[in-house]
Amino acid sequence: MNQDRIDHILEQWQQELPQLDASALAVVGRVLRIARLLEKQRETVLSEYGLSLWSFDVLATLRRQGPPYRLKPTDLYGLLMLSSGAMTNRIDRLEQDGIVERLRDPGDRRSVMVQLTPKGVQLADTVVPALLSTEQELLSHFATPDEINTLTSLLRKLLASLEKTVK
Repeated sequence: MNQDRIDHILEQWQQELPQLDASALAVVGRVLRIARLLEKQRETVLSEYGLSLWSFDVLATLRRQGPPYRLKPTDLYGLLMLSSGAMTNRIDRLEQDGIVERLRDPGDRRSVMVQLTPKGVQLADTVVPALLSTEQELLSHFATPDEINTLTSLLRKLLASLEKTVK
């Protein structure tokens, strides 16, 4: 079996502090490393479309709402786990790029809605399939669909546990 960086790190800890139980690092270290590598992969694909990770998150979140592809800024920053200030800056930048627009909320004239422009919808409809195709290709290294299902189930279990305990 091939060894990875985490195996090397575990061996180093075993050598330096053999009494240390570093077994959690076998999972956590790999999950963190995988997350970083997947982010780099996403950044590469998204940069071809002039997008960053954060701009794609906003674009995709609005697009998957369905027509008319809009949310209140508070809902948007809640879904993206951002502060209102960070969300305002992101909306400003995407508005300058013609990807989103601010509209008066018809239900409350004091507030606004953030909506994808036709350019934003078209961009999302181009980028999302390209990104998912690239990510599907990354998963093609699994031998069987059962392996992917097992991994999905285990990751779901870990994520659900973390979402309950980490605030």
